[in-house]
Amino acid sequence: MEASTQPRQTCYRHPDRETGVSCSNCGRPICPECMTSTSVGMRCPECARQTTKVRVGQGAFSPTAGKMPATIALIAINVIVFLVELAGGGAGQFSSGGSVIHDAGLRGPDIANGDWWRVISGGFLHAGFLHLLFNMYVLYVAGSILEPAIGTPRFLGIYFVSLVAGSLGALIVDPNTVTVGASGAIFGLMAAVIVVARGRGIEQVAQQFGVFIVLNLVLTFAIPGISVGGHIGGLIGGTIAALLVIFVERRMSGRPGFTLELAGILLIFAATFAGALAVAG
Repeated sequence: MEASTQPRQTCYRHPDRETGVSCSNCGRPICPECMTSTSVGMRCPECARQTTKVRVGQGAFSPTAGKMPATIALIAINVIVFLVELAGGGAGQFSSGGSVIHDAGLRGPDIANGDWWRVISGGFLHAGFLHLLFNMYVLYVAGSILEPAIGTPRFLGIYFVSLVAGSLGALIVDPNTVTVGASGAIFGLMAAVIVVARGRGIEQVAQQFGVFIVLNLVLTFAIPGISVGGHIGGLIGGTIAALLVIFVERRMSGRPGFTLELAGILLIFAATFAGALAVAG
């Protein structure tokens, strides 16, 4: 929470409602009911009519609120990589290993020896069909809500920050164990849904995902073999990246704000990636 001595803005259509969000096109303050999610930020009803058809208010966080090309593409990539794992002798089970997991799974000593790509590639491998199925289901749910709400570039930025932050967390906790899975990235997306929903005044969505994260954290600590560091790291990374989006969104609209958000996300990604390499080394 931030303290401010300046009076808060009120929605231009509902003067009795305070808000910290402004239209990314005209700059007028808008409340959650008047918000329209577009690929370049939130817009007021009038400016939204000049763009593509979208939903407003809580509809901006509906699974049918807009297209989600990155979500679908990420799911497709993970499924294809899993099929490659099977072809490489993995048999769909982590215990069997397989050449793909052996060559691309996250492991500190291998990264220290120059396999830097493992920081990212480990997040696209899975230890079995159920592991893949659960992760892709949550990716679809979180992505269908978050990507239409903040736009594909921001969504991808948060995803990869969370993925690398999950790798960093896994390396900190247990650098010598091979770790695979998109769970770090997905925990980051769930955290981002909460941050963005709360930042835009949609508490119902934030509360629902808060319960979902708590349940998943209970499973993380209760079930042996799950990467606690990977899940916590992804959760932290997604939270930080989403907070940056909301912070800039409240203070700068239009293309300058969008550019600043992406630059900040890229900086967080680079710093986290460098941290993972340093920990592995």
